[in-house]
Amino acid sequence: MNKKFQPLFEKLTLPNKVVLENRFVLAPLTHVSSNDDGTISDEEVVYMEQRSKDVGLAISAASNVTDIGKAFPGQPSVAHDSDLEGLKRLAKAMKKNGAKAVVQIHHGGAQALPNLTPNGDVAAPSPISMKSFGEQEEHHAREITVEEIESTIKDFGEATRRVIEAGFDGVEIHGANHYLIHQFVSPYYNRRNDEWGEDRLKFASLVVDEVTETVKKYGNKDFIVGYRFSPEEAESPGISMEITETLIKHLIEKPLDYLHVSLFDIHSKTREGKYEGQERIDLLHQWIDGRMPLIGIGSIFTAEQALDGIESTNAELIALGRGILLDHNFVSKIKEGNEDQIISEFDPDDENKHHLPEKLWAQFNQKFYPLPRKDEK
Repeated sequence: MNKKFQPLFEKLTLPNKVVLENRFVLAPLTHVSSNDDGTISDEEVVYMEQRSKDVGLAISAASNVTDIGKAFPGQPSVAHDSDLEGLKRLAKAMKKNGAKAVVQIHHGGAQALPNLTPNGDVAAPSPISMKSFGEQEEHHAREITVEEIESTIKDFGEATRRVIEAGFDGVEIHGANHYLIHQFVSPYYNRRNDEWGEDRLKFASLVVDEVTETVKKYGNKDFIVGYRFSPEEAESPGISMEITETLIKHLIEKPLDYLHVSLFDIHSKTREGKYEGQERIDLLHQWIDGRMPLIGIGSIFTAEQALDGIESTNAELIALGRGILLDHNFVSKIKEGNEDQIISEFDPDDENKHHLPEKLWAQFNQKFYPLPRKDEK
């Protein structure tokens, strides 16, 4: 290995004293490849084992905690005890080569898809109409009731219990990307006049409490709990960096083991407000103040970009998304000194189809996600 890449392979100890073998994280990637009922498919197990084999921390695709929260075709489920058999297979595959395996627990909220939810029902903090994953027409989301809010918080706890029973090493609470927890924080999505609107952090806070209490009851001190968030949104009035500052300073008082920022570009800058023009990840580090590790992510396709993600931002961990989808040997090639052989562009003629599940490869081929492409030079 080229010595300059050594920082990427240093061990990291989480607040709960669990040691990660290196600084690489498999990002939670939507693979649209679970069975239609949300149970784990054979193809999914192979794919997740390949992508988990070399990282220190592997995070599964967003997994719905209740049927009404399903936001993707082929989304894995942690909503039922009947999901456990497949989840156990997935945990074993993800942990096979030493990675700590974490399930991202998720509720789509307004972005849940009516064609995937019972009776086409979609609920959000406040009524809203919008397009979501792959939709051509808008769908409507009704206002979630107080009783349903309280039940949904418990659903996150029950999902955590199942993750523990399945043998995973942790959960990541999905509070990012305009899904339900994010929606409650956002003044754009949450326009309620009750206690859930007056304190927009309340829902997120109680979900974290429910999850951590469930871990105390069913898990052990080694079980990892992380939280993912989006620091700023384009909608107006939306989540600003000032709101995120309040959120972060609240979350670092919780018994969490890491925070995970959702960014398209790791060097992205604040859009507006008093922090306009400052790199978001720099601000986040200031606010976290060393209390827990921060996972950075955003357009990492080469070894040099991964190294820069650690060194120039001081992110303790670096998540690989589209980069590790294009090349599941991304990390091992760096470790073996073959970083110049990393596949960093999508090739529609690749004979192995980048070792992707068929439906995910089709999405890449149809340009569903932006990424470097060999056929566009």
